[in-house]
Amino acid sequence: MSERNTVMNILTNTILNADCIKALPMLHDRSVDFVLTDPPYITRYKSRDGRTVPNDDNDAWLKPAFAEMHRVLANDSFCVSFYGWPQADKFMQAYRTAGFRVVGHLMFPKTYASSTRFLRYQHEAAHLLAKGNPRQPENPIGDVIPWKYTGNKLHPTQKPLSVLLPLVETFCPAQGTVLDPFSGSGSSLVAAKTLGRSYLGIELDAKYHAIAQRRLAA
Repeated sequence: MSERNTVMNILTNTILNADCIKALPMLHDRSVDFVLTDPPYITRYKSRDGRTVPNDDNDAWLKPAFAEMHRVLANDSFCVSFYGWPQADKFMQAYRTAGFRVVGHLMFPKTYASSTRFLRYQHEAAHLLAKGNPRQPENPIGDVIPWKYTGNKLHPTQKPLSVLLPLVETFCPAQGTVLDPFSGSGSSLVAAKTLGRSYLGIELDAKYHAIAQRRLAA
């Protein structure tokens, strides 16, 4: 067995309680097949009950994290990253500096407003990124996917499985491995497990890491 496969076997179907900037260098080049992640939006977000997201107050992690994601992703493969529109320029710069191409934009309309200021903010968004030249999916999905409210009981920015499952099914090979370096409560990893994919998650906050572990063990 190769060193690459040995390391991935140890880490496969695992969520690490770690800083992804320190953990991602443990992975070998081109060792995962799809990245699905919901990084901090860099908006100093605080939920109505006072919960926050680690590193949402700075962008020091942004370029290093996407550089590592690009390195560990297989050639000719996809990454889907949620992002916050107020910092869209910083995310775009990080993707392109890392070597990704933006090949699609996903919108997730909500039936409720997350907040209200100049507008009622009723959507989430994600970029579809490509490393190299991946094949077009056999059954492309639409770029507008309805959002189902989770109640954010497990994490202040919890994503519903209903929007993650089609992303994994479409962009990760049937025998592939899904990586999420900002796993939160583990929703992307649960989606991967549900669809029979291998997964590797990294989560900095010990509370959310423990929640994700419980969900994955259920």
